[in-house]
Amino acid sequence: MKIEQLYTNCLAQGAYYIESDGEAAIIDPIREVDQYVKLAESRGAKIKYIFETHFHADFVSGHVDLSKLTGAPIIYGPTGMKTGFECIIGSDGQQFKLGSCTISLLHTPGHTTESSCYLFSDEDGKASAIFTGDTLFIGDVGRPDLAQHVVADLTQEKLAGMLFDSLRNKIMPLDDQIIVYPAHGAGSACGKNMSKETSDTLGHQKATNYALRADMTKDEFIKELLNGLTPPPGYFPKNVLMNINGYEDIDSVLAQASKSYTAEEVEAMQKDNSILLLDTRSADDFKTGFIPGSINIGLKGSFAVWAGTVIKDINQKIVLISDPGTANEAALRLARVGYDHCIGYLEGGISTWKDAGKTLDTIPSIDVDTLANLINADPHTPILDVRKNSEFETEHIVNAINAPLDYINGPEIKIDQAQTVYVHCAAGYRSMAYISILRKRGYTNLVDVNGGYGAIKKSGKFNTTQFVAPITML
Repeated sequence: MKIEQLYTNCLAQGAYYIESDGEAAIIDPIREVDQYVKLAESRGAKIKYIFETHFHADFVSGHVDLSKLTGAPIIYGPTGMKTGFECIIGSDGQQFKLGSCTISLLHTPGHTTESSCYLFSDEDGKASAIFTGDTLFIGDVGRPDLAQHVVADLTQEKLAGMLFDSLRNKIMPLDDQIIVYPAHGAGSACGKNMSKETSDTLGHQKATNYALRADMTKDEFIKELLNGLTPPPGYFPKNVLMNINGYEDIDSVLAQASKSYTAEEVEAMQKDNSILLLDTRSADDFKTGFIPGSINIGLKGSFAVWAGTVIKDINQKIVLISDPGTANEAALRLARVGYDHCIGYLEGGISTWKDAGKTLDTIPSIDVDTLANLINADPHTPILDVRKNSEFETEHIVNAINAPLDYINGPEIKIDQAQTVYVHCAAGYRSMAYISILRKRGYTNLVDVNGGYGAIKKSGKFNTTQFVAPITML
């Protein structure tokens, strides 16, 4: 018997490989599914089941492609939703034999109505692990406001009440020694304050997870769960629909993205409003020279999540400006969140553009010492803090304005287009994305603060608000 967590850091997502007596099951696979097939083959096992804990919102699952490759059935918990592919709709308590072990479906609505957990029992019939999807995280539980964006008559209050009952009736009565394996860890927007740990005993969660307090009433649970929630990223409902209806196979998506373009071809694309030039280099490399009109989302970060957050149209045609050898990875990570219309990349990266004598743009940047001098000379120097509101409320420069990158596509931009404004995030990743997007929209007077709030805090030269412990990481 084997249980293996296969963690994808950029999505803060855990998929699972379970094996017993030559039979394997995959829980919540990500989109590139060859890894699961190869893992099973290397161990002489056959994939028998593909279990889905719910219709995922934050990534495109690999369930459809994996089922086509292996013939294994896709299994969901109880739902009336019609899918665009064949699947088994399981019932609460239904058991599935895997070799000499058993996997039992526990219907646990709350995060979504079909949300289910899978309880694993070993050869002796002893329950030893539970795969909780987005129902129970380490230190948190799933947010109950996502399904309402897909099903109109649901409310977050209704779903939160369902989740309270699911936790107390299905999960909390289980043995304390059972290992909890959730679908996500810290960094995911599917919960508001998840731990960096990716597994734990159920007993420890009962003792430490705020949502599992035995003395909590349903009304208290609902109030505490909803406190600190913010609107989810815009791509979430679109990923849900892809996971319900099906999608193009990943090989076709990546084949389309493998086309290379010359500098002259990319230059022509600058004038095409239907194409987005996406520069995936680091913020430091981007600001020293980039193709005018391109935007920056660094590949070495939560690339897929931020792409899904700031690129409004999931069908947007994208051409990549990447470090040589990284375009395929960027296209794959875009496809993980449903951005399937990457149509290629600039051959040779930015060096090709430079060698062709094409125009480069730059972003001005200052260090924190220079910013401190500016503020000392003028306390009303405009500072734009583009971190999440939870980070801003925890601590920020006095008189700074908060404009989270998360909501850059909202109706209100809080700055004067003609005014010089100094922009920072925590370390520089998000501020460069923010500046690049607004620069494309005509805001040419934004200055990056090198090192972000980390450098600001470390310098000790700024008047900041008193630290307040955050209630949410959203």
